[in-house]
Amino acid sequence: MRSQTRRLHAVRSILIAVACLSCAAWLAAQVQTNTSTTSHASTVQTTIERGEIVYVEGNDVVVKMEDGTLRHFSNVPESTRINVDGQELGVHDLKVGMKVQKTVTTITTPKTITTVKSVTGKVWHVTPPNSVILTLEDGTNQQFKIPKDQKFNVDGQMVDAWGLKKGMKVSATKVVEEPVVDVEHQRQLTGSMPPPPPPPPADQPIIIAVMTPVPAPAAAPAELPKTASDVPLIGLLGLASLGAAFGLSLIRRFV
Repeated sequence: MRSQTRRLHAVRSILIAVACLSCAAWLAAQVQTNTSTTSHASTVQTTIERGEIVYVEGNDVVVKMEDGTLRHFSNVPESTRINVDGQELGVHDLKVGMKVQKTVTTITTPKTITTVKSVTGKVWHVTPPNSVILTLEDGTNQQFKIPKDQKFNVDGQMVDAWGLKKGMKVSATKVVEEPVVDVEHQRQLTGSMPPPPPPPPADQPIIIAVMTPVPAPAAAPAELPKTASDVPLIGLLGLASLGAAFGLSLIRRFV
């Protein structure tokens, strides 16, 4: 008994699921829906940020911005590419001293999505202003909720829910306009290699002192050359003797 009961429940569940799917497909077939999108004038805004790379280690990059602030970019994706002098470089090709620039272009486009739903049938029952049951072209009945201020076309005349009567052939169209904003960001990374290091200073001239040997003084001769006679020397000794004698005589007088 229990197994039969379980089988019955399973069969019912399958039938209900099939019925729901069939009903959904039937409802979709009875109500026609058209959707269109209208784009309006776009606005473009461009922002530029410049800086200089001051640290690179693996996928971590630190950039000094133009205003002097430091910005740390951790775990830069491997897919990131920067255009440097016409070449596409990855994060591992970056070097300290490189000038980088990020250009972000934001394109904002307002759009209007218009959804039009239409249905045609005969009024079978109406409960104004909330709902109406229509007999569709395939002979089935379907209940519809009546939106606020909804109008129905009856033989070319527009009437509201209160003007519907059983047996009237009506067509209704519901138009819904939904404004949306589409925002697109375009990013571009460019850079330039750091300037080459300054060349080494030019060789300065070196003054080389050359020592010139100084000749040693000549040795003095052992004896002076004989260039005069002894007569002047004898005269000088005689003059000295006279002076001494004169001095002794003066001393005696005073004594």
